[in-house]
Amino acid sequence: MALRIGVLADDFTGATDIAGFLVSAGMTTVQFTSPEDLPEHLDERVDAAVISLKTRSIAPAEAVAQSLKALAALTARGAEQIIFKYCSTFDSTAEGNIGPVTDALLEAMGEDFTVLAPALPVNGRTVYQGHLFVHDQPLDESGMRDHPVTPMTDSSLVRLMQTQAQGRAVVVPYATVEAGPAAVRQALSDARASGARYAVPDTVQMRHLETLGAALTQMPLITGGSGIGYGLARAVTQSQGSADSSAASDWTFSSGPAVVLSGSSSQMTNAQVRTYRSRAAALALDIGSVLTRPEDYCAEVLDWVAQQQRSDALAPLVYATASPEEVRAAQQEHGAQELSAAIEDFFSQLARALREHGTRRFIVAGGETSGAVTQGLGVRGFEVGPQIAPGVPWTRTLPEVNPGTASAETLDLALKSGNFGEEDFFTAAQQLVSQQPVSQQPLTQQPATPEGGSV
Repeated sequence: MALRIGVLADDFTGATDIAGFLVSAGMTTVQFTSPEDLPEHLDERVDAAVISLKTRSIAPAEAVAQSLKALAALTARGAEQIIFKYCSTFDSTAEGNIGPVTDALLEAMGEDFTVLAPALPVNGRTVYQGHLFVHDQPLDESGMRDHPVTPMTDSSLVRLMQTQAQGRAVVVPYATVEAGPAAVRQALSDARASGARYAVPDTVQMRHLETLGAALTQMPLITGGSGIGYGLARAVTQSQGSADSSAASDWTFSSGPAVVLSGSSSQMTNAQVRTYRSRAAALALDIGSVLTRPEDYCAEVLDWVAQQQRSDALAPLVYATASPEEVRAAQQEHGAQELSAAIEDFFSQLARALREHGTRRFIVAGGETSGAVTQGLGVRGFEVGPQIAPGVPWTRTLPEVNPGTASAETLDLALKSGNFGEEDFFTAAQQLVSQQPVSQQPLTQQPATPEGGSV
């Protein structure tokens, strides 16, 4: 069976973000952490495969090379459409990497036109007259203006793209999107005929994503955020008569203890940590110990977590989350890169130790922290399940790509971008576990037998 949608994402939690929306629209979805981990044969039930890269802020040439490798892996599995997924705030610089990667994908696929669709209205990211908004603020007036790696100083997607890419961008206006899929298809055809290389559709409501999805079912390459993945998946499943069913309606959670690990220092994660500390046992990492005696300190933290898991209903929290002032002070004392690397390494080591001592569910806050945890766990692939919050699903590791553990063992992971979720997110994630039916069998990655079963 051909793969309906293949996604290459420019960061880890962004990949999980779009995978969750594909599942919510009715597509059975798996996620892998590199092109090399994508198996030659996918389970016949898989509709979409997502590859998570780390290409958002690396050198453009390397981002292009990694993206082309992911594209080759997806097309080799017969992917009918490709989505290049980037952040809903279009995180990039004048050098890239959204523009260079998009151009390289177009060339590799023999195409000359695509859309730029980062909007996700449910999370406050909208596009109007070609300008990207974060809630009621233009992008360049939002907190993204001061981002340390990709400061966003313009809200015009047309100008942002044309600065870093090779072609001309045009806007598909609000009135056209309101008029429906046929009007959008005509506008895209006219834009392409005029010599434009990219189209920026206005997107103010979630229903606009469904309009765009219906208009784009035949476009080989689509670029944007997780919202356009949802719109396209809705159009596909609706055409198949399954739009009202969820691929995660039946889900098997792993049995065993849980832990919450938080490394993000975003405003929302700070609020989530404050809320959860009032409900459950919580331990703030001692940065000095992380830096000077990580192995001994890891053993101490492991003992503390194990004690809490035996006595508390809610999972214990271990966190490096801090206020902006505390983060700046720590960076000045220890060095920003050194501090970040040490914390990531510690969470990776701690996650590995927790798994070895029986922890089976991990709730993780922060993109870099999520990457460190999954690396420590040795996880290379997931099946994507029910959403805890928009853009944050529960995932389940695929046994065949979970090295170092028993072949039938799976782990549950909820991997959250810093600003996603409400203040009670950590509790809500655990409540979903107790509410969810337990009947669906984990996907295998073996080729189908002639009778249609799995080997």
